[in-house]
Amino acid sequence: MALILIVDDSPTEVHVMKIALERHGYQTASAADGAEAIQKAKAMKPDLIFMDVVMPGVNGFQATRKLTADPETREIPVIMVTSKDQETDRIWGMRQGAVDYLVKPVSPDQLVEKAQAALES
Repeated sequence: MALILIVDDSPTEVHVMKIALERHGYQTASAADGAEAIQKAKAMKPDLIFMDVVMPGVNGFQATRKLTADPETREIPVIMVTSKDQETDRIWGMRQGAVDYLVKPVSPDQLVEKAQAALES
């Protein structure tokens, strides 16, 4: 069973994503900011990370860059899930190492579809 780390500073967003993913048999864990995400990614070695961008402290772009540059965590795919909907944000997110970029609000079906695609590749 795949473990997915959900990184978002909104408890509501985390809850909605957690329910959608767990209904489809995924295990989930969560982190409230980029620093906690990096720490948990190293400790738990999740199969996939859904990463928000706008968070206090270490933002999602910074955390993704650190995760994808670290040999310990670089194999973990990161999908950005954010309200930042500009093309420049999408390009920047992909340049930091993200494998995909979703703009909120994301439907539960879209979330599960992206998780399946990332875990199969």
